[in-house]
Amino acid sequence: MINMFNEPLVAAAMIFALFAIAEIISVATKARIPMLFIVFFGYLMLLWTGVFPADIAEKSYFVPFASMLPAVLIVHMGTLIPFKQLKEQYKAVIIALSGVIVAVILVLAIVAPIIGYAGAASALGPLTGGIIAYIISAEKLSELGLVSLVTIPALILGIQNFVGMPLAAYFLRKRGLTIQKEIHAGTYQGEASKEEEQDVGEKKWQLRIPERYKTSTILLFQVFIGGAIATVLGTVTGINYSLWALAIGIIGSLIGFYPGKVMERANSFGITMALLIVVVMSSMNSITPSMFTEHLPAVIFIMVVGVIGIMVGGFFSSKLLKWDTNKGMPVALTALFGFPGDYILCEEVSRSLGKTKKEQETIFNDLVTPMLIGGFTTVTISSVVIASILMSFL
Repeated sequence: MINMFNEPLVAAAMIFALFAIAEIISVATKARIPMLFIVFFGYLMLLWTGVFPADIAEKSYFVPFASMLPAVLIVHMGTLIPFKQLKEQYKAVIIALSGVIVAVILVLAIVAPIIGYAGAASALGPLTGGIIAYIISAEKLSELGLVSLVTIPALILGIQNFVGMPLAAYFLRKRGLTIQKEIHAGTYQGEASKEEEQDVGEKKWQLRIPERYKTSTILLFQVFIGGAIATVLGTVTGINYSLWALAIGIIGSLIGFYPGKVMERANSFGITMALLIVVVMSSMNSITPSMFTEHLPAVIFIMVVGVIGIMVGGFFSSKLLKWDTNKGMPVALTALFGFPGDYILCEEVSRSLGKTKKEQETIFNDLVTPMLIGGFTTVTISSVVIASILMSFL
C-alpha cells in the first residue's frame, strides 16, 4: 500500500480524499464540525497509524509550489476588504489585541511559576499566532540548548486549531443565525454587497482596465506579481512579507489594479486554498504520539489558561465596544488559527446557514471582514512581537 504513494497522483488523490471527507462532514453538520479540524485531526491519525507516509505531501509534489502561495493568497485577501470597511474595523483590532494581552498576562502569572518561564514564554508566541512566532521561539530555545522544550511550542502550534476552530465556529454560527433572523425580519443593517460599495464614487479616479483583459491568465499574473513584490520587499526591509502582501492587495484594489475577490474571478481560489492547507498540514509531520505523552500536561495547562484569557479579553472588550459578543469572540479566537482558517470558517457557516445565494453572501460579508482583520492583528503582527519580546528575556 505504501508503495502506491510513490506515484504523485495517488498521493495527491489521497490528500484530496481527506479534504472531501472533511468537507462532507462539515456540510452534513452545518459547520458544527469545521472542515479544517477534520483535516488536521484526520491527517495526524492517518500518519500515526501508518496509513499515510510522513512525506505524502512531498510525494504529491504539492509542497514546492504551495510554499509560494501564502504571499499570493494574502494579496487576494487584501482585495476582499473595501478600504472604507477596513477603516471601520478598529473595533476588531481592539478585540483581537485584548484577547491576546489577557492570555499573555494569565499564562505568565499562572503557568510560568509552575512549569518555568522558558516553557510558558516559548508557548505564547505560537498560542497567539502561528508558524513565524513558532520559528522565533524554537530558534531561541535551540540557541540556548533547551532543545527538549521545543516540543511545547510545536505541540501548541499543532493542536491550537483543534481548540480554536470549533469554538470560533460555535460563535460564528450563533452570529449567522442572528443575521438570518434579521434578514427575514427586514431589520438587517449590514452592507448588501462589498463590491457594490467599493465601486460607488471610486470609478472616477480608479484605473480602468477593460473587461476583455480581465482573463484568468492576466488576473493570475497580477496577483502573482503582487506576491513577488511583497516577498522581495520583505527580504529587503526585514518587515514580514505578509504585511507587504496585504498592503499591496488593499492598495491595488483601491486604485483599481485588482478587481474585488481577484483569485475567485481568476477561477483559481479553490485549488490555491487547498494547496495552502497542504502546507499547513505538512508542518505537523514532526508531532508524534510520544511527544504528546511527555509534554501533554504542560501543553493542556497552557492551552486552558491561554484560551480562557483570549475569551475573557474578547468578551469584555466586545461588551465595552458594544459589539455582539458572538461577533467579537471569534475575532479574538483567530489568534488560535488565523488564515486560512478564519476565511474558511466564515465560508462554511454562511454556506450551511444561508437558504439562498443572496442570504449566504450577506452572512459571509458580515462575518469575514472582522475575522480577517482579527487574524492579521494576532497571527501576523502581535504574535511575532510577543514571541520576540518574551524570548529575549531567556
